[in-house]
Amino acid sequence: MARFGATILDAEGLRLTADEKAFFRAANPYGFILFARNIDSPDQVRTLCTEMRDCVGRDAPITIDQEGGRVQRLRGPVWTEWLPPLDFVAKAGPRAKEAMYLRFRLIAAELHDLGIDCNCAPMVDIASADTHDFLRNRCYGTDADSVAMLGRAASEGMLAGGVIPVLKHIPGHGRATLDSHYDLPHVTASAADLHAQDFAPFKALNDLPMGMTAHLVYEALDSAPATLSPKVMKLIREDIGFDNLIMTDDISMKALSGSLTQIAQSALVAGCDVVLHCNGSLADRHEVAEAAGEMSFAAQTRALRALNVRIAPDDIDIPAAQAQLEALLNKA
Repeated sequence: MARFGATILDAEGLRLTADEKAFFRAANPYGFILFARNIDSPDQVRTLCTEMRDCVGRDAPITIDQEGGRVQRLRGPVWTEWLPPLDFVAKAGPRAKEAMYLRFRLIAAELHDLGIDCNCAPMVDIASADTHDFLRNRCYGTDADSVAMLGRAASEGMLAGGVIPVLKHIPGHGRATLDSHYDLPHVTASAADLHAQDFAPFKALNDLPMGMTAHLVYEALDSAPATLSPKVMKLIREDIGFDNLIMTDDISMKALSGSLTQIAQSALVAGCDVVLHCNGSLADRHEVAEAAGEMSFAAQTRALRALNVRIAPDDIDIPAAQAQLEALLNKA
């Protein structure tokens, strides 16, 4: 089998252009990612997913950010509108584990129906009073044990629905006081505190098939952002024990500086397996694909292992699951 391109790439609109089709055929990205601009109707999304897979001639993974709350690309009235995760967990109270499973089993059902088989969740960053607003209500809680438990429930819901979960933002973004879409956050916590708190949910979930990096600097570990840091990537592999596929967060985010070529190559040299690039021009995508090249043999092995967790969804009665979740959330 030819090795995959070491990229996950996006498209500009609701259908692929002729230029995009030619590019994807040549670049052979590992997978694709969808955004709100790619979403109109169920049939349109199914057609777009088919076009993407046809370009690479295989059942490539297609992912999306469907956390619920502010970060969900599928919106009402066609698809479910979800409470932000932190509010959802608070409303569920002691029933949060069961509720989180049902939430993500229902999300998986909506995704799978469209041909989307990967989701950039669970997000097991730990919230604190200082966590930046772009992230805080996307978190599941404020302590490592409960966040890990809820991240496991969310993952099991997605896996049961035939959707690959992506653990993020490894090894922990919760202490960031800046939005990494626009700035590079620096975390000053000690290595001991990071291991005891921030890294703990990722260690508990280190068997999940895919992970996504964090674009921030842990000053106790390295002066480079985690995505570009061989030291942090080694820590993720060895101390956290995550030996499955690691994708970068979007390398076009402003937390990272340098050319797209420099960033893509630095991420792969650091130890990431695949580069995620979003929201750029076709020329930008060409540059990233050329810089990233093909996956390493180790990355290819991890990539195939991730694909093997895709199963046919289990039987689910959607109205019954919705009613069960509603009862959990509204139980006195």
